Amino acid sequence: MKTTLYTFLAAGAFAALAFSYGNPLPIGSQMPKTDVKLKDISGHEVTLKAEVKEHGLLVMFSCNTCPFVIKNQQRTVETGKYAQKMNVGFIILNSNEAQRSDDDSYEAMQHYAKVQNYQWNYVVDRNNEVADAFGANRTPECYLFDKNLKLVYHGAIDDNPSDAGNVKRHHLQEAINELVAGKDITVKESKSVGCSIKRKG
Repeated sequence: MKTTLYTFLAAGAFAALAFSYGNPLPIGSQMPKTDVKLKDISGHEVTLKAEVKEHGLLVMFSCNTCPFVIKNQQRTVETGKYAQKMNVGFIILNSNEAQRSDDDSYEAMQHYAKVQNYQWNYVVDRNNEVADAFGANRTPECYLFDKNLKLVYHGAIDDNPSDAGNVKRHHLQEAINELVAGKDITVKESKSVGCSIKRKG
């Protein structure tokens, strides 16, 4: 009985660690890992710094498999197009290293991006290097940086990740509008809801 209890507690502790990794970047932080080379689905290597546009860069941690990613897919595409329209760079990172031999493989990423008609870089975050530096834990999870690479917003796309029909505030879109207008971001942080990033080990 005791052995079973200890095993259960150990498994619970491991699950808790897998659920959350480190602390996310505080608002105002400088973007880390700007020069790390990331392999895009095109086969080319890109860096975060190279993707920054006139008004900044939106970094999203996502994947192919999470039900919340799938549920938010249309919103992801709309957000990407909106960011590009507002001259904000957009890049999606797949940090699910524990699933590289499965549904988050490089080949699966290529297929997924083609089906979703991605018009931006979708890259492999090897060994979770960027996710670890950002303190990212969820898919989807968003980080918006200004042109000076300072973090101005972190969190969800909007206030209802579970139900697109009942969204009352588009957090990310509003943050982009305020960023481009040179205003202070009204809502700087919100709760990311989604699957945990599948780190190795």
